[in-house]
Formats: sequence, structure tokens, C-alpha cells
Amino acid sequence: MHPRAEEFSKRARERYGFDPEVEEFPEGTKTAAEAAEAVGCDVAQIASSLAFDVDGDLVVSVTSGANRVSEAALGAQFDVSADDVSMADADRIKETLGWSIGGVPPFCHETAVPVLIDETLLEFDTVWAAAGTPEAVFPIDPAELRAYADAEPVDVTG
Repeated sequence: MHPRAEEFSKRARERYGFDPEVEEFPEGTKTAAEAAEAVGCDVAQIASSLAFDVDGDLVVSVTSGANRVSEAALGAQFDVSADDVSMADADRIKETLGWSIGGVPPFCHETAVPVLIDETLLEFDTVWAAAGTPEAVFPIDPAELRAYADAEPVDVTG
């Protein structure tokens, strides 16, 4: 297992008593479509952790692969305009969350930040999320994901 995926697994066990069943795909799971094809699920079951700058603060939106985050919807959650919401800078994501773009898990971040979970994901028994690298994913019950991430369910699409 890749060292970053192993680090995620270790943190999940230590922090939550959760032992993720990490699967690695050398061909990559960088996009929701690639991840869904690799694991054999619907693209809507891919839980993509996307980091946004919301009026200067970092926020993670765990979003269904079938959806696109609306800056206006995200801004409304934090009482700011859509103009104050943008994708976070890769260096800031790595520095704050401890993970690189494409491999950000929904929990086990270096620094606590607000986490939102796309309501669409809660419709499934199992969703798949990144496990520390763009090639590693793990299945999880979305209710567990929500609890571990202390995530607030929202309609991220507006």
C-alpha cells in the first residue's frame, strides 16, 4: 500500500477505530468517473472531497461525483456571496489538510475545518472516498463518513 494511503488508514484506526478497506488502482481514480469505473459503482456514489476558500476560510465539501458544487449554495451556508467562494489553492490544501488534491480523504485532516456532505451521498448504503492518494479509495457507509467528518448535510448544488 502507498505510504500516504497507509498513513490515512493508520489515522482512521487511531482516531475513529475505523479500519478502511483501501483499494488501490494504478490506473488512477482522479476523476469521479474514473473512480466509479474502477470500483464498479455509480458515479453518484463517489464522495469527492473538494476544498474551497470561503471568504478566507478553508472548507471541505464531500460531494457526490454526479454533482457540481455551486459557489452560491456554498456561500449561502456561510452567509457570504458566491464571489467570496473559490476553489482552494493546492499548496494551502496540502498545508492545512495534510493531503494533496485528488487524494484528500473526507476526514483525518491535519487541521480541523468545516466539512459539508452532499445530501445526495446519504441516499446510498455505500460510497467511495479518497484514501490519501489519487489511486487509493475506500468504501464507507455515508452515515459513518458524516459522523467521522463531523459533516453537515447540505444541498451543494443550489
